[in-house]
Amino acid sequence: MQLRLDAADRLVELIEERRGPVYAEEAARRLFALRHAPVGLARSLLEEVVGDDTRLAWRGDAVGLADPPGADLALEDAPFVVVDLETTGLRPGSSRICEIGAVRVRGFELAEEFELLVDPGVPLAAAISALTGLHDAELRGQPHPSIAVRRFLEFAGDAVLVAHNARFDLAFIDRETERLTGGRLAGPVVDTVGLARRLLAGRTRRAGLASLAQFFGTEARPCHRALPDAQATAEILLQLIGLAQERGARTVADLVDLAAPRVRKVYAKRTLAFGAPASPGVYLFRDRHDQVLYVGRARDLRARLRSYFRSERQRPAVEAALFALERIEWRPMGSEVEAAIEELRLLRELRPVANARNARPDRYVYLRRRGDKLVCSQTPTPLGPIRSRARARLACRALDGASEEELERPELALPRLRARLRHLADCRRYEDAARLRDRIRALEQILNYLRRVESLRHARCCLVVPALEPGFVRAIFVAGGRVAAVRTLPRGDGARLEVEAGLAETNRGTPDHLAAEELDALLAIGTFLRRPPPELRVAPLAANEILRLAAALPPALDGEPRARPRARAA
Repeated sequence: MQLRLDAADRLVELIEERRGPVYAEEAARRLFALRHAPVGLARSLLEEVVGDDTRLAWRGDAVGLADPPGADLALEDAPFVVVDLETTGLRPGSSRICEIGAVRVRGFELAEEFELLVDPGVPLAAAISALTGLHDAELRGQPHPSIAVRRFLEFAGDAVLVAHNARFDLAFIDRETERLTGGRLAGPVVDTVGLARRLLAGRTRRAGLASLAQFFGTEARPCHRALPDAQATAEILLQLIGLAQERGARTVADLVDLAAPRVRKVYAKRTLAFGAPASPGVYLFRDRHDQVLYVGRARDLRARLRSYFRSERQRPAVEAALFALERIEWRPMGSEVEAAIEELRLLRELRPVANARNARPDRYVYLRRRGDKLVCSQTPTPLGPIRSRARARLACRALDGASEEELERPELALPRLRARLRHLADCRRYEDAARLRDRIRALEQILNYLRRVESLRHARCCLVVPALEPGFVRAIFVAGGRVAAVRTLPRGDGARLEVEAGLAETNRGTPDHLAAEELDALLAIGTFLRRPPPELRVAPLAANEILRLAAALPPALDGEPRARPRARAA
């Protein structure tokens, strides 16, 4: 099921990239990695993907985007079914339906009603029982969720579904529908939350069901039970349809369009990401002066770049970079490990304005003794380097008044500090307790971080990953608290020469203090050592073992033909 949904998403992206219908043969080749696909075979492979997705439609022997649902259905002729669910929780994957209520709207008047209790198969939480008034005893023996959803779908028929915060209710219904039919609901859906926000902008600040019911003075009052909430939503819908008609809405498609979230302005720039490969790599956002605004890395460049234009707003600095964006440059890599190292190099060299965590080793600090306390310093010591100066200062304040032994081993101060925190709380000195709590948390985080850095400082290993060039392997040598060397291993006897050259770079001893400029790369390596991706192999610093793992390494992640670094301009 999920594979079919992913294929539909990729097909929609391909049609948008081509700016028009795509012939079935090409679509089948791209989606199913076929070298050749006759028209008959291509249509049979795509039939289920196209037929189950309302965004797609056949245009002869090509696949294109379908007309919006409800485009030919006038509002006065449209049957609506307003639905509301009560559930055991908020997540469709782990929670279940416990009540369904629905109201049919025909000719702008409320008609038949549907109400059904559902046995979720799990006990209701006390908070849910208190909120809804439902109890396990009255739900026990009621229809199973899949049976209840089947009965609701029979009641709804071909009507346009309406819900308040439709994404929540439809997620539960879709989950049960997938179990029943293997597909999701395909008809148009109207969300009264989005519709109210668009039509009532400036007139009411809240779009909750209770707030809108009070605003419109509905006869039914929401009470966290399915049928009364559906009745209130139906009355609100009729009021909103009247406002929508004043704005020129004539069809269900117009209503759905008004209810849809407003498209971000940067969505129009999504074509800049067309053509990006589905492989690891780094990417650079450039403005009209070719200045680099932002640098990032991704395991899947295509998916990551397109997410900037399809998802919710980014943090302010990245959002500003997207508004100024004129060109995206991507550089495919053989692995995510190599992409991480390249990203750090670019951050140090370019210092893009939109990157929150620019690599600035000159700002990193160490903790060192000054009299009877610890202070932040640029002088290298065993306690560092630390990237967060603010957190380091809080940790130092936590150790004010510490004993000589605690200053030498700061972890020994934690029991005393926690006892002090409990004493302040018992004395109701809450502001002092809050300040001490923040300092203790900072000290704990710094100590955990320093233990991890110390472990990496003594690490001696070789990371073996695929290279971008087919048949080649990248060997990353880690020793002496740094990335000592990165070598490309070719086929044949040349691989041993490269390995020996890399091993020669690891012969330096481990320094007493970790250099600040080596920290970021070392932490990135540590992340991959803790959670290694499938293509990564870790070898000891022994030539034969490195060569053995390199020979058995799978090819690079992306099976598509490799392209040289390229960019897409507006």
